[in-house]
Amino acid sequence: MKNRINELFNIQYPIVQAGMIWCSGWRLASAVSKAGALGVIGSGSMYPEVLEEHIVKCKKATNKPFAVNLPLLYPDIDKHVATIIKHKVPIVFTSAGNPKTWTETLKKEGIIVVHVVSSVKFALKAEDAGVDAIVAEGFEAGGHNGRDETTTFCLIPMVAAAVKIPVIGAGGIGTGRGMLAALVLGADGVQIGSRFVTTDESSAHSNFKKAIINAQEGDTQLTLKELTPVRLMKNKFYNDIELAYAKEASTDELAELLGRGRAKKGMFEGDLEEGELEIGQISGMIKGIKPAEEVLMEIITECRLASIEYKNPKYNF
Repeated sequence: MKNRINELFNIQYPIVQAGMIWCSGWRLASAVSKAGALGVIGSGSMYPEVLEEHIVKCKKATNKPFAVNLPLLYPDIDKHVATIIKHKVPIVFTSAGNPKTWTETLKKEGIIVVHVVSSVKFALKAEDAGVDAIVAEGFEAGGHNGRDETTTFCLIPMVAAAVKIPVIGAGGIGTGRGMLAALVLGADGVQIGSRFVTTDESSAHSNFKKAIINAQEGDTQLTLKELTPVRLMKNKFYNDIELAYAKEASTDELAELLGRGRAKKGMFEGDLEEGELEIGQISGMIKGIKPAEEVLMEIITECRLASIEYKNPKYNF
């Protein structure tokens, strides 16, 4: 399976493991990279010294390419950028901000830059900023999301038609058939987050992993658009948000309810009641905790089998 994403990242399979806060440390990133895809360290939940530790350990664990996800709203982003440059991280995924801010700086250091977008408008801006590829992420995805709620099946073909650079489809993709669908719609590769949260190497708390396995259709919801849209698993904290909306809470009141450290409390420390549990709609299809390599091979095998299946004459309308 050779395409523009394989060639750009120098990887075997066109799959990117999303850089999720509190879930994507060096263990997960190195395991995915060693298995032939692109592992990503999620720096958004890390202090600068912690990011450096994870980069160093990831480089020791694998000689394969890996990346760092860099939320552009991170308060000490200049320190993160300095660490990435110091340790010659080959690939950076930027998100949640203006790609023009750091793309030129990173590319001058020979770093491949990919930006995450939720609309054609922002895809064009990212291409204009000089990024090497785009992640087109539909609103099915977990975590922070676009306000327009454009679904992955609509977003991928629109972005692919609008830009010339490679497109990575994301949001609600966690199976080989989902991967094939994204490729058929025009993506050069896929980014998968939620499916990798329930791996042995993920740094997510075991309580959170078990909650994902038990999740059903409809157990997540996009909320808090007044602050920054985020898809959450429904729990006591989510119900408190709904109650606040019912009482017509102001933006300041919602911010006070959110407070600080909710994501860490839920995903990393395992508080399923008061924590913020960021996960995608695909969680309703995840039914086990497995090694990252096994998950990756399941996706690749299913994608290959599905591509063969759909050459069957019964699908030749």
